[in-house]
Amino acid sequence: MRSILPEKGRPYEEILQELATFASDDPHYKEGKTWSLVYYLDQEYTDFLGDAYGQYFSANGLNPTAFKSLKRLEKDVLTYTAELLHGNEKNCGVMTSGGTESCLLAVKTYRDWGRAKGIKKPEMILPVTAHVAWDKGGEYFGVKIKRAALSADYTVDVAAVEKLITRNTVLIVGGAPEYPHGLIDPIEQLGALAQKHHLPFHVDACVGGYILPFLEAHGVDLPLWDFRVPGVTSMSADIHKYGFAAKGASCILYRSMDYFKHQIFVQQDWPGGVFASPALLGTRPGGAYAAAWASIQANGRDGYMKLAERTLHAVKGLKTGIAGIEGLELIGDPKASLLSFRSTSPTLNIFAVGDVMEEKGWLVDRLQRPDALHAMVTASHDAVIDQYVQDLREAVAIVRADPSRGTTGQAATYGMISHIPLRGLVKKQVASLFAASYQLDAEEIDLTNSDALSGDGQSSHKTGFVNTLVNWYVQRKMKKNV
Repeated sequence: MRSILPEKGRPYEEILQELATFASDDPHYKEGKTWSLVYYLDQEYTDFLGDAYGQYFSANGLNPTAFKSLKRLEKDVLTYTAELLHGNEKNCGVMTSGGTESCLLAVKTYRDWGRAKGIKKPEMILPVTAHVAWDKGGEYFGVKIKRAALSADYTVDVAAVEKLITRNTVLIVGGAPEYPHGLIDPIEQLGALAQKHHLPFHVDACVGGYILPFLEAHGVDLPLWDFRVPGVTSMSADIHKYGFAAKGASCILYRSMDYFKHQIFVQQDWPGGVFASPALLGTRPGGAYAAAWASIQANGRDGYMKLAERTLHAVKGLKTGIAGIEGLELIGDPKASLLSFRSTSPTLNIFAVGDVMEEKGWLVDRLQRPDALHAMVTASHDAVIDQYVQDLREAVAIVRADPSRGTTGQAATYGMISHIPLRGLVKKQVASLFAASYQLDAEEIDLTNSDALSGDGQSSHKTGFVNTLVNWYVQRKMKKNV
């Protein structure tokens, strides 16, 4: 194993220059080419957040009685968040490292709320479109997941949710919006259902929390989706998304202490002293608090309104562009800042369209069930929408002219993975591939590369990941037919 520790420390400038070279193959997010993962405004703003973060670089949120400055910053950020979500001074919660931690905390909290009521086998009801962080929470904390089907408009079916409620239910979840299609679940109806059955109801607004209020202010007609709905007991919102704070920073807020108290962890007998923690992490980086607070102060209401206006302009341009391309259609009626679109033609492979778009320099996400491409739109995209739509139109034409593109590259990988019925096999193979990529002597492994994985979980140039799945599935079918 090669050593990366130099014998002597290197000059700072030399190290920074080398670090910069490592990003040469990363997405070109500063040019607006990335449609997920990144919320970038400009270099000046980024440098400002870096300075704010740096002022509290070594500060630790582990002990709020030690770093009183961080407690103040956190309280200010949470107060602003509660204002946006139509909460009040009775709300309580914490900042977290990101949306996943916020969702995990909700699962833990309501599991323990259920325990206090004598529920030993807790269950939670998720729309099939709920973020995978909720699946992770169920697996980590031993809460059984029951998945509610979607209505024809791709939002969760409230009647389906009610049919899944049992004496073991500890939580109902809705999205505002859900990630795959950018649709807001029927929060008012879900809230009424939660009240009827005396159940907690969490609204996952990790994406929408810091953009939906400003879209509403611009006249976008949205259903009620936040604490204005009486049945909502908690919400999560990521300020490092449309709040344009530094990663990672999210918030989870509860309507009252009755629920939040179940999130708190205390160990009173540890030899190191009585230990109390409000979140999953022990050490919590103070820089994230400072950068989140700074982002609020730097943008102000007027700044966030302008960013929302630019985002709205980009969303409208993208919707119009997609509607004008024969063979493409939006999924549902997205009113927020993210959307997905699919092919309406059996001869137009949407994943192949995605491949061509990536050849043109765009980073696009792919969805399954149904197969689609995804876009999370930010203010920075208003400068590139016309080019994106033009490239998308050309990509559709290229795939139409050469349907064989659907059988190669990522189109083949995603198409096969999403349609093999043996989902347990897919899970096993993906887990094997992912684990192998973290072995210290492993070469770079790409999940989207059809030559990435052999049947034993090791990287191989002979047997591809997709081929492994296909061969296994075909052999199984042949045995059944014998």
